Amino acid sequence: MTQSSVPEGYNTINSFIIAKDALKLIAFLTEVFGAEEDMNSHTVDSDGLLLHSELTIGNSRVMVADTKPGWPYTPGLLQIYVEDVEVTLAQAVKLGGEIVTKPTDFYGAVLSRMKDPFGNLWWVYQHNPAAETSWDQVGSGDDAGAYTSPGGDEQSWEPSEEMTYIHDTLLKVMEGLKA
Repeated sequence: MTQSSVPEGYNTINSFIIAKDALKLIAFLTEVFGAEEDMNSHTVDSDGLLLHSELTIGNSRVMVADTKPGWPYTPGLLQIYVEDVEVTLAQAVKLGGEIVTKPTDFYGAVLSRMKDPFGNLWWVYQHNPAAETSWDQVGSGDDAGAYTSPGGDEQSWEPSEEMTYIHDTLLKVMEGLKA
């Protein structure tokens, strides 16, 4: 796929979040991540529910709409890079978000997870170029805690304390995602 096949302002893949109160979700995304809504796409359906909206967060496009009666609960699972993970999480918590994975060093970044008040799960990253680790380096070193292949095709898991924490908090939060 060439870049010319993607319209300006969009990426090859763009997220779509269906929420119980799309307008409140838009306000949350605006306050926490600096989202800007394109009001030209703001479309309200005949039932008064938001049918379509488009937000820009950084260089990404996110679509948001209200769920309709009878639609299944579909939480968004999203990854975002931010300038300052601590400031972002503090703002999210102030507005009803819940930190489910505290900021943890993770292969050249600080990783945290946050569940927004609408049930979506965000992987919130702060990139740290000075601490970058390539995936080729994973498994080398005393505190690697990653998949390693000791001479065979099978992958074995040898987790560090940080990786165990990141793994366990994901399992716990995923079990609890409910409408």
